[in-house]
Amino acid sequence: MSRRKSALTGTGRVEFYGSAKPIYDSQENFVGAVLLMKNLKEVKEMVDAVSIPLNVTFDDFIGQSPAIKHLITFARKIAETGTIVSLTGESGTGKEVFARAIHFESGRSGPIIPINCAALPEALIESELFGYVDGAFTGARKTGKPGLFEAAQDGTIFLDEIGDMPPGTQAKILRVLQDGHIRRIGGFEEIPVNARVITATNKDLHGMVRAKKFREDLFYHINVLTILIPPLKERLMDIPLLAGSFLRQFNQKLDKAEQTISREAMARLYGYSWPGNVRELKNVIERAAILSDTEVIGVDAILLGHETVGRGNRSSVGHYQGVGGGRLLKDMVGGYETEILLDALNAAASIREAARRLGLSHTALLKKVAKYNLCSGSKTNRWNISGPDL
Repeated sequence: MSRRKSALTGTGRVEFYGSAKPIYDSQENFVGAVLLMKNLKEVKEMVDAVSIPLNVTFDDFIGQSPAIKHLITFARKIAETGTIVSLTGESGTGKEVFARAIHFESGRSGPIIPINCAALPEALIESELFGYVDGAFTGARKTGKPGLFEAAQDGTIFLDEIGDMPPGTQAKILRVLQDGHIRRIGGFEEIPVNARVITATNKDLHGMVRAKKFREDLFYHINVLTILIPPLKERLMDIPLLAGSFLRQFNQKLDKAEQTISREAMARLYGYSWPGNVRELKNVIERAAILSDTEVIGVDAILLGHETVGRGNRSSVGHYQGVGGGRLLKDMVGGYETEILLDALNAAASIREAARRLGLSHTALLKKVAKYNLCSGSKTNRWNISGPDL
């Protein structure tokens, strides 16, 4: 049994956490007990150590593709400079992970404070960023409140989705970047801030500047060092590493035996266009780990896009199950291959690009197109089966 206790000592009252364990002899007779005592302050420090998220480093950014290696080399080089960094790339590519790794590599003593500019209501964004003084508005705290720029002192402030920031706030952010001071809402005091700024967006800020939806002066101020994180479809060679890492995480989380991904399932992952990028891949692997009860995850457990179990899509779980139902192995393999070919052809801009993604020659892919009677259809689903389904 464990109890929280306190004891009065010569230096004052000490709180401790006591845990008693009984002692038995060889005949199972109780002969005594051992009392373990731990200072409650030390216990709290241990709890805090495991509850606070671990630092993210560049080693946590999985990938062996040349593009990713080049980005990490560049980011390590500029991490300690303190210069504003602008991260661009599609949604789900890992911009926040990259920002946290830059912060860790910078060696700054303060925290990293992430802010989703698109999620904060326009009426609250300035009070959250800059804080306010006593009586600044109805409902304000009597003591006032420091803003997130102050909270990020000596650390990093990460402005995610900066393209969604209101015009008025853009002007105030520009002033902070230029002067290094903030002024709380309703206040007059200029408060110095020393926070490294990293911004991120999946929007075309240059186009927004031309359309007068984003301040030109702020655009040029934040684009000192720009890092473009490539989408997953441009780093397909990283899919096995990413999928394997995610699968190990979910196997541990679900308390399942270690699983692997079959060649057919991996080919299906290669053939998809990944509009949701790494975030979508993680979701697909989690779903597969949950659905599959075998040590090897087959293609039937890989549900992509809006596919759901039992909806009649080609990849629904159980669609290719039932060998005893009269389907020959060669027919099942042909079905798998047809599915993989269709996914690759519909995700690529041309047959040559689809062949490159599949690791085939252009001629080899054309032969398979003819073998399975595949034909080009509508713009939304360019490729389909022209003859009887396998």
